[in-house]
Amino acid sequence: MSERLKDKVAIVTGAGAAGPGWGNGKAVAALFARQGAKVLAVDLRAEAAAQTCRIIEEEGHTAAPCQADVSQADQVERMVQRCLDLYGRVDILHNNVGIIELGGTAETSEESWDRVMDVNLKSMFLTCRAALPHMERQGGGAIVNISSVAGIRHLGIPYLSYSTTKAAILQLTQSIAVEYAAKNIRANAILPGLMHTPLIEGLARQVYGTDTEMMLEIRSQQAPMKRMGDAWDVAYAALFLASDEAKYITGIQLVVDGGLTCKVN
Repeated sequence: MSERLKDKVAIVTGAGAAGPGWGNGKAVAALFARQGAKVLAVDLRAEAAAQTCRIIEEEGHTAAPCQADVSQADQVERMVQRCLDLYGRVDILHNNVGIIELGGTAETSEESWDRVMDVNLKSMFLTCRAALPHMERQGGGAIVNISSVAGIRHLGIPYLSYSTTKAAILQLTQSIAVEYAAKNIRANAILPGLMHTPLIEGLARQVYGTDTEMMLEIRSQQAPMKRMGDAWDVAYAALFLASDEAKYITGIQLVVDGGLTCKVN
């Protein structure tokens, strides 16, 4: 396998998975390591981060776990400092943390709204704010933020707070891209479509109970390709944007959705 991230150091937040299998962050952490990066695998759950690192180390690559709540500024600062202490630099920041809470405008409580805003949006502001000074001092870096096609389209599911945060991530990313472009720091966003991940399986159980296959099949049929994507589709998009192959690409919104957003309905 090639080493497209050789000698790079990457922080991957949300590097665990919400259940068995490959979530987006877990796949990104593994792929980055396979491509030569030293990875700090960050997750709210210490065991989830450790499990990802075990997989990476068993494959002969380098990773270290870090338990952190990235919606808390002090924990984010400690996360970045741990990366510096271990590896001496931060070349790539991949922001993958996100939660979904169901509810339209009338049904969403203030507590739920604040929770989703903190986890999905505030966390990315905090991690970027903490990492950017070090990237600037090094002379460059790359940020990849995971948004969603829910940030640009209504997908027929009432999750107002989730879609609002995913839209805001796009402007956060573009603002950073312009602000830091002359400093050789790139910031790009990935917009996954209907993906099959442990997080989505958990949501399916929440909505449909034991009949999760029905929701999964509905999602598959919505995409023009008649199948959902998976975590590796997101991971390979992230690899490109994090690599020097994308050295003249910043501020973009890379849609990974099997053609979903090309449809009228």
